[in-house]
Order: sequence, then C-alpha cells, then structure tokens
Amino acid sequence: MEKTRVVIMGAGLGGLGAGVKLKEAGIDDFLIFERNPKVGGTWYENKYPGCCCDTPVALYQFSFFKSTKWNYLYPRSAEIQIYAEEMVEVYQLESHLRLAEVAIQATWDANTCLWHVKTNSGREITANAIIAALGQLNRPAFPDIEGRDRFEGPSMHSARWNETVALKDKRVGVIGSAASAIQLIPEVAKDASALTVFQRSANYVIPKIDRKITAEEKALMSTVPEIAKNLGQHQRKMMYDHSEYFYWQTFSWTEEGRASFSRVALNHLAENVSDPELLKKLTPDYPIGCKRILVANDFYPAMMRDNVSLVTDGIARITQKGVETSEGTHHPCDVLVFATGFETTGWNWSLDVTGSQGQRLQDMWSEGPEAYHGITVAGFPNFFLLYGPNTNLGHGCITNMLELEVAYTLNALQTLEAQKAKALAPTLEAQARFNQQLQKDLSQRVWADPHCTSWYKNAEGKITQNWSDNINTYADGTSNIVLSDYEFMR
Repeated sequence: MEKTRVVIMGAGLGGLGAGVKLKEAGIDDFLIFERNPKVGGTWYENKYPGCCCDTPVALYQFSFFKSTKWNYLYPRSAEIQIYAEEMVEVYQLESHLRLAEVAIQATWDANTCLWHVKTNSGREITANAIIAALGQLNRPAFPDIEGRDRFEGPSMHSARWNETVALKDKRVGVIGSAASAIQLIPEVAKDASALTVFQRSANYVIPKIDRKITAEEKALMSTVPEIAKNLGQHQRKMMYDHSEYFYWQTFSWTEEGRASFSRVALNHLAENVSDPELLKKLTPDYPIGCKRILVANDFYPAMMRDNVSLVTDGIARITQKGVETSEGTHHPCDVLVFATGFETTGWNWSLDVTGSQGQRLQDMWSEGPEAYHGITVAGFPNFFLLYGPNTNLGHGCITNMLELEVAYTLNALQTLEAQKAKALAPTLEAQARFNQQLQKDLSQRVWADPHCTSWYKNAEGKITQNWSDNINTYADGTSNIVLSDYEFMR
C-alpha cells in the first residue's frame, strides 16, 4: 500500500494552491488526484462559447502567483486554464499529480490515525491528512422536465459542451438564463438561425468594465512584473477595504443600499433593451442580491437580435422535436442547451468519506452540510475542505477565500506538530456553536428571502453555500487555530 503525508483531491485552483503552499512549508510528500486528464478543475471542464470569469483578473489569481500573460481585464476560461498549467510548471507540481484518477473512498483508521484512500484505478494509499478541493460548481444540474431523454436532436449541458455539434443555421433552444447562459447566448446567437431562450426568472445584470490588455501594458508587466503585482495588491486592498460597506448595503436588509445597486442594474437593462415587452420580461421581481448578481455587456444586445426570442412561460415537457410550454405552445428546436447550473446543496460527491466513529459524511450532511469555518468537520480528523460549506461569496473573489482556507489548513498541520499530536478535529460543540451563529447571521441576509430561490440554499431554505459576512470577517476568524475548539488525538 502506498503511503503519503497528504492527499489532495482535485487539481483546480484550490488543489493546486494547496500543493504550492505545502511545498513552501517544507511538505513535499503529497499527491494530487484529479478526475480530468488535465489540471484546471471547473475551467478545464467549462468550454462553452463565451465562457469567462466574472471577476477582474487583478483579483482572480493568487497573491503569491501573479501572471503577466492575461489578455483581458476579465479573463476568459482558456486563459485561466493556462494560468493553472503555468502554476504546475513554476512550482514543479507535475510529479505530485495523478491525472485521470479520482479518489472514490476515504476511511479513517482510529488505531493508526491515518486515512485509507482508494481510487478508481484500484490504487490504495494511506495518508495523514486529506485536503478535499472538490469544489461546489462541478456537478451539472438538469431540470426535472418530462421527456428530456426523448429529444431527437443533440442536447448538452453548458458545463459539458460538445464542440462537435454544429450550431450554424440551426434552431437552438437554451434552457436557463443565469451565469453561464448570459455568456453563451451572445455567441450562439451569431450562428443560430433562431435562438429561443427559456427563462424561469429574470436576473440582475450589471455592466462589465472589460477590455483587452494592450501590447504596451503586457510588455510593461513582463519587463517590470512588480507593476502587475502592485496593481493586484492595490485592487485587492480596495476590495477588502470596501467590502464591508458594499456587503452590508447590498446583502443585508438595507433597503437604501439595495435600491442604489438595483438602479445600476436596471439602468443597464433600460439602456440596452428598447422593446417594452422584452424589458418587462427581463426585469427581476425580487430584491437584488438574493440570487447571484451577473456581469455582462453583450447579453441584453443579444436578446434584442431578430433571431432571438425569450420565453417566460413554464416548460411543460420536452418533445422529440423541441420544447412545449405550459400554455401549449410548441417551440421547435434542432439543438438543446441546458444552461441550468450545478447541483450544489446536496454535496453529492463521488467520494465516500467515513469518519472516526464509522459515520459517513454524506449521511451527516443529508439535511444540509455543516463544517467549522467551512474547513474542518467534527468526527473527521485531519480532513480539510477547500470551498466547503458556507464559503461561497455573494461578493468578492473565491481565490481570496481559497488562500485563507489553505493558510488555515497549513496552520492546523503545523499545530499538530506543536501539540505533538497525530490528528485533530473540531469538537461537536464548537462546530454547532459556529453554525448556529452562522445561520442566525444568514437569516438576516437577502439570500434568506423566502420568495427567492437560488443555488445558495437547499429545498428546505437552509443557506448551505454562502458565507454570512464580508471577507475581512472570515480572514479574522481563520487567522489562528483556537485550541479549545479542537480535540487532539495523540
């Protein structure tokens, strides 16, 4: 049986960042398992036309690894994929990677204080610790619509884009109108003879301040890389400094703040959509922020094209030749695209995790996942989550959160040595106390609006994805290990 100190599950930005920091801490005995043939995680998997990050590039990269090769202020998916591959090369992570291999089972052995990990290749490994960097946005969700399997033409989820499907002069139906949809719709509309967008609810869309990075700027960043580094630090500091004000004004029950931010989005809509009926259909009927706020310049102009139509009636069924709506209208389609997001709140990993008392993590999380700071879990020693429960942001940038979570994980591993212990896990009391306060805080946020459904909360209304406060507060809470909140195994 193979032995290693740390098993990292996932080679997206989180898993790669963890690998970098392990090496910097002098821990070179680790393996990174990744189900895909390449690193990159969600950016490797999402290849639909127009796929792009909705966070500026100055923020959407690690503070310790600033690239000077970006082409746009808002990076395209292919650029982030290159960034991930460049990180592997610069930090010499290749020997640690086990690509196209996924961990399917992890069982804690209380006698040896080791994790026993099995992979889909039959490999068995023991490890002192696991870092699960499996992400929240990698399990495509399909709506429960009658007849979905009856459709005779090509169909695909936006996160599993089939580049062999020709869209030129085809009648394309796009089901969904949120984050992925607003990026692919403008591109698909250029090729399709007719594009029908099936929308369940409208979204708030704000302008994207985007442009190409000029050749002169690239040359300057390449020859004086400190400029890129300082720019990123400056923008990051601005985000941190202003996050508290922005957070409380937009996501708390602050009517004045939300009204102000709503005007930005609604003015953007009115400036780009002149058709009164279409304008009405694209106007949200819920408070801003309770669903993800979207960023785009080309979505509204695309919806105004002559070959694009918006359907807001509910879908009754999918037929062999198209989509039938609840009022009986049949919309013929040659190709169907499901831009319907991801399965998030169920946390249905392909990984089966068994803790110290024989309990399965999936069972423990059946009514909604909980963790301590979104990173560690009671009863699961030396098990660390990146982008775990309640660590998503309604504002800010996930790479910031990942850095904080990796730093906390490294701090925990170093605490083990200082305490001369083999393993640690949060106490049930500490985890319960943390989540009780978390849910109390979340109940005062706009995401808790009972009239608003989103991927931030489960069917019972429990918010399982989002952090309840601003980034500064999370940074403060994860800045040290509170020893009294942990139990140690020696």
